[in-house]
Amino acid sequence: MLFSGKGRHRRPSKPTRLATAAGVTGAAVAIPLIGATGANAASVDTWDAVAQCESGGDWSINTGNGYYGGLQFSSSSWAAAGGTQYAPQANQATKDQQIATAEVLLSMQGPGAWPVCGARAGLSAGGPAAEVSPGGAAEESAPAEEAPAEEAPVQEEAPAPAPAPQSTAPAESAPAANGDTYTVVPGDTLSKIAAAHGTTWQELYQRNTSVVGDDPNLIFPGQQLAL
Repeated sequence: MLFSGKGRHRRPSKPTRLATAAGVTGAAVAIPLIGATGANAASVDTWDAVAQCESGGDWSINTGNGYYGGLQFSSSSWAAAGGTQYAPQANQATKDQQIATAEVLLSMQGPGAWPVCGARAGLSAGGPAAEVSPGGAAEESAPAEEAPAEEAPVQEEAPAPAPAPQSTAPAESAPAANGDTYTVVPGDTLSKIAAAHGTTWQELYQRNTSVVGDDPNLIFPGQQLAL
C-alpha cells in the first residue's frame, strides 16, 4: 500500500516507470487528502479479490516488509486514509475497517493505489460502495451479560442456643472424713486453696491426683479436694 512519493504498493512496472520518468502524473502519485465519494468505491467481493492477490486473503498479515493487512497498506497510506482511527496498523484492524479505509484511499488515489492487484481484481473508482460496518477503534469484547440469579428467600435465623456450661466430670475422690474436703468454686487454684488451708499446692495436689488429673493448673468448679 502506498502514500509515498511514488505512490505504489509494489515496485512499479516498466511502463509505469517510463511514464513517471516522462513526467506523466496519475492516480498512483500522492495527492492531497480528500474525502471519499460514492463514485469512488468498490464492492466487498472486489476488495476480497484485491486482498487475495495482495496477501493471499490474510487480513491480519504482517511479514515485516513495511506493508500490513489484507490490502497491504503502508503506514503512511493507512494514516493518510484515516485508518489510525481504528488501529495503529492495518493488520491490527478488522476486515471491515481495512475495507472502509481502502475506500477512502481509492477516492484519494484511484485504482492505481493497487497497481497490480487492483487491475487483476477489476478494481475501479466507479463501483458500488462496500457494505461494511467498521465501527470505532477495536475494543475487547465484553462478556455476555448473564441473567441475574434468582435470590433465595431470606430465612430467619433461629436464635443460637445458649452454650452449655463447661463441665468435666470429676474423677471420684478418695473417701475423706467430713470437714476434710473442699469443693472447688470458680476462680479457685490449688495454690489459693492450699494457702487458705495451711498447706502447699504440691501437697494438696499429691492428695488429689486422682481428682485433678495430670495438670495441677486445671481444676473445675464442683470438684471435691481432700485437704
